[in-house]
Amino acid sequence: MTKEKTQWYASWFDTPYYHILYKDRDHEEAHQFMDNLTNYLNLPEDGKVLDLACGKGRHSVYLNSLGYNVTGVDLSENSIEYAKQFENDTLRFEVHDMCKPYNEKFDAVFNLFTSFGYFDKDEDNLNTIKAIKEDLNEFGFGVIDFMNTDFIIENLVAEDVKTVEGIDFHQKRYVKDGYIIKDISFTADGEDYNFQERVKALTLKDFEALFEKAGVFLLDVFGDYKLRKYYKTTSERLVMIFK
Repeated sequence: MTKEKTQWYASWFDTPYYHILYKDRDHEEAHQFMDNLTNYLNLPEDGKVLDLACGKGRHSVYLNSLGYNVTGVDLSENSIEYAKQFENDTLRFEVHDMCKPYNEKFDAVFNLFTSFGYFDKDEDNLNTIKAIKEDLNEFGFGVIDFMNTDFIIENLVAEDVKTVEGIDFHQKRYVKDGYIIKDISFTADGEDYNFQERVKALTLKDFEALFEKAGVFLLDVFGDYKLRKYYKTTSERLVMIFK
């Protein structure tokens, strides 16, 4: 695969620098969110959960520690290779494209922490929701946790520098052609790097249209990880529960 053809999310997520830049993400908050979510959904005690775009498996491991039977999938071979060290009888990891059904039935399918909207083709957003629907059992719930784009765009920090492990990550953020874009440039190990993150600026209205096309029903919308009410202008997150 030539460099030009590589999807940005495949190449950037596969670098060690991605994990360095984001290593201080709030684990405590993430754990509380998963506690709140699993309690709210009232999943069966040893329920089956599919963690879509699981990265290095941190959240899958936590869900598994709560007693769930968890399958974590991600497009990044490096991330899955790393995650496999945590596997046990009720936790497994596989390389998988979330646009396609996993062909197994689950009590819940989670797509958490803005792991959606990366695709170049719009139909892949729809295909992912269709795939989630396909992977749910009769009583299962789908959950997409996305950024609240209305809030993000209104509060966008155009430029900053974040220093982690001695690397200065220069970050520029802007909105273009319906995408929220972050350009990241830095020098590490004597080399200059430039990466770009592009996430489709999907609003609740956009998701509602996708859900309708996919034939799923939106049951609830929350605005943060404590599962409080969603407000278009002030909520930081857009957490959608559907089936």
